[in-house]
Amino acid sequence: MISKSTIDKVYETARVEEVIGDFVQLKKSGSNFKGLSPFSDERTPSFMVSPVKQIWKDFSSGKGGNIVAFLMEHEHFTYPEAIKYLAKKYNIEVEETERTDEEKAVADERESMYLVSEYANKYFQETLYDTEPGKAIGLTYFKERGFTDETIKKFSLGYCLDQWDGFTSTALDKGYQLNYLQKTGLTIVKEDNFDASKTKKFDRFKGRVMFPIHSMSGRVLGFGGRILTNDKKAAKYLNSPESDIYHKSKVLYGIYYAKQAIAKEDNCYLVEGYTDVIQFNQRGIENVVASSGTALTPEQIRLINRLTKNITVLFDGDAAGLRASLRGIDLILEQGMNVKVCTFPEGEDPDSFSKNNSYDEIVEYLKHNSKDFIQFKASILMQEASDDPIKRADTVRDIVNSIAKIPDRIKKEIYIQECARIMKVSEAVLFNTLAQIGKKDQSDQFKKTRQDRKVLEVVKPELVEEKVDVQYILERKIIESLLLYGEKEEKFEDLVLKENDEGDLELAPESSQIKVYEKIYLDLQEDEIELANDTFRNVYYKLIEALNQKDSFEVSTFIADLDQEMANEISSILMEEERYSLDNWESKDIYPKSKETTIGQLVSETILTLRCFLIKKRMEALQKNTEDNNDDNRETLEEIVNYLQLNMLLNKKLNRVLS
Repeated sequence: MISKSTIDKVYETARVEEVIGDFVQLKKSGSNFKGLSPFSDERTPSFMVSPVKQIWKDFSSGKGGNIVAFLMEHEHFTYPEAIKYLAKKYNIEVEETERTDEEKAVADERESMYLVSEYANKYFQETLYDTEPGKAIGLTYFKERGFTDETIKKFSLGYCLDQWDGFTSTALDKGYQLNYLQKTGLTIVKEDNFDASKTKKFDRFKGRVMFPIHSMSGRVLGFGGRILTNDKKAAKYLNSPESDIYHKSKVLYGIYYAKQAIAKEDNCYLVEGYTDVIQFNQRGIENVVASSGTALTPEQIRLINRLTKNITVLFDGDAAGLRASLRGIDLILEQGMNVKVCTFPEGEDPDSFSKNNSYDEIVEYLKHNSKDFIQFKASILMQEASDDPIKRADTVRDIVNSIAKIPDRIKKEIYIQECARIMKVSEAVLFNTLAQIGKKDQSDQFKKTRQDRKVLEVVKPELVEEKVDVQYILERKIIESLLLYGEKEEKFEDLVLKENDEGDLELAPESSQIKVYEKIYLDLQEDEIELANDTFRNVYYKLIEALNQKDSFEVSTFIADLDQEMANEISSILMEEERYSLDNWESKDIYPKSKETTIGQLVSETILTLRCFLIKKRMEALQKNTEDNNDDNRETLEEIVNYLQLNMLLNKKLNRVLS
């Protein structure tokens, strides 16, 4: 187990905006940061990060919490993994205490697969540098590609010996289980043809140079291996199979190394292969990722969308490859992103071009040769159309089909104008074609919806009265006041029940200067009020204890000691106000009044309202009791009258008129 001192140091050092900024492009919004949700497909930012409170909240999915909660949600880390990740990021030494056998047994399957993958990555690197075949074959290949030692080590490149079970045998000797070697795809297990009770074990990547594939946080998910022999039966490139930790459609090669540069440059270069990424990086262009030989998917595009809205697709001069790439461009447009395309001279690809040119030459080339997708599509399709008017019309329709996929109406109009200029077709015709495509898409969607419905029933909708849980709202407000203002000292006007000269009860004001948490605690204690909501009740007692015992109260430290459910609830409470800053009211000349100017009033009104609610609830219970009970109800009626009188006094204080 990780020691308490290490965990405390991690929480003290780590900054939520820095860590989340590695995964999500954040922009300043007042005292907070905002960005697109990494947990849902959205186009309007609803993800908020508070540097002051060291918490985050995603209003689209409802998730929230502290820095560790984000890593656990986003990267599927366990708690210890998240702490270790932060410790590594901030160069904090991890002190661990001895784990019990029971704790060791709790390690889940995903973690075991990650551990096997990490070991394989280390093994392949050591094989590359520490064995004769590794140096003679693997290292020689990488050097011939122009990779420096620094680059090879940065991308953790390696080599798998040309032996049937060299890696598998070593891993088993080290104590790694065959079950996880097989599940990660590192080892292939087959039944013996001669003895069904026996199995044969093979290294999947036998005799290949290895490219580890990392998640956005740097965990090894799988591998790509390139064969170096001329075996025509074997695939040139081989990837890890799909597993619980590796999903090809959701991974981009190089994203771990590129994420910060993508956010900084506000652009992502998209290439096809591993070596394209590595060569660009070696030349100093780091905002580049690859789809790893698979067709581009919406999940991969959304991964980039968290960091930037701009993608530049880089292709070699291969005509067949260019034609196939047009489908990927349409997918990018569908996600509401801006896309440019850059092709290299015939016979060149991103790998060779970056290898043969300097950083300045590459940057200059990309700057002057990156075309808008319409210009690119028009140039490719017009070459095929030549002077054939039918093909030219098809080309125009093809381009308009791409424009139709753009969700932003203003962008659509601008692109239609650009298409009209390039293709020498009137805007009116293109807009008409665009409208026809829109109608067809709607019609197709309608037909699909009808087909999906097995039975269409017309049911008269019932009017459901939505009830507001007043007590829940008030208890939530009490927790919010403790979290935000618990330590603040405020002037409160307490109401003390006294008899006036006429002998009637009335509430007389008495002023006091105390801390907010003391005021709330004493008032609830005096009325013997216990919060009804289980989560709020547990948080309440923890908050009172923390505020009473500690010299200074830190929200981030307090959340660190809570379970995930409580931490999420507290993040929701604390960040609720930030939701409205997403609308940027100040830009509309609307200046909401700050709560901090009326803390005393806010707290007093909340407690008074809760008292009124509970009194009303008690009166309703007593009234029901008199209806159900035929005995003498005089005492109960007197109690109801007293409660009614108290309720009227409290509402008078709240400036409410009772019917």
